[in-house]
Amino acid sequence: MRSYFLNLAIAVTEQALLIGTPLTIEELNATGSIVGVLTDPNRKEPTMKRILTTAILALGATPTVAHLSPEQHGSFAAGLSHPVFGLDHILAMIAVGLWAAVLGGRALWALPASFVGVMMLGYVAAVFGYGLPFVEPMILLSVLALGLAVALSLYLPVLAAVGIVGVFALFHGHAHGGELGTAAALSFGVGFAFSTALLHGIGVALAVAAGRALTGTKAIRGLGWATTLGGVWVIAAG
Repeated sequence: MRSYFLNLAIAVTEQALLIGTPLTIEELNATGSIVGVLTDPNRKEPTMKRILTTAILALGATPTVAHLSPEQHGSFAAGLSHPVFGLDHILAMIAVGLWAAVLGGRALWALPASFVGVMMLGYVAAVFGYGLPFVEPMILLSVLALGLAVALSLYLPVLAAVGIVGVFALFHGHAHGGELGTAAALSFGVGFAFSTALLHGIGVALAVAAGRALTGTKAIRGLGWATTLGGVWVIAAG
């Protein structure tokens, strides 16, 4: 099932990003390496197109890694690593940055700020033992919804976009708080808040780079479709 969605992600990403030479099943079978095919210098795509596509698919190919132990690495490092060791969290955070770039203006700072702020509220609620229903389903839904918002170039008033992002952020924060373990709450929270903001920044930077290197909004929409398919992949793999 993972292989099916990975191949689907490749096909859709290449078409959405308008990459010149379609990736074939024969190439995959011959090399056994997706990244190897996409970075093959004999393929016709410009370097930036290959880099962007490889980066997207590398996110999907990243294996699940255990979070850093607070006993061994400290609470701040454990919190810093927490969002980046979960593909669903990575995709959602980057999608927020991408959508902020699509909306532009005040959204460039308002969406990431809303996500980080409300996420911390969800985190505090979990630390103090307040339950929240449907945490994991809402996190997965956030990847699909935010990815589609980018893919469809969904233009909403900034306030509405901030509200949508905030709702999803509450569940992401609660999930982090539920996995606090033996870490010190303050240091852990500062760590994953910093990491989350960094991922938002990566999303904005990706959108800017894609818009300049490829074909404007079509490139950014391609990243949105890739994020959405990444969410489908996470659901199928789970």
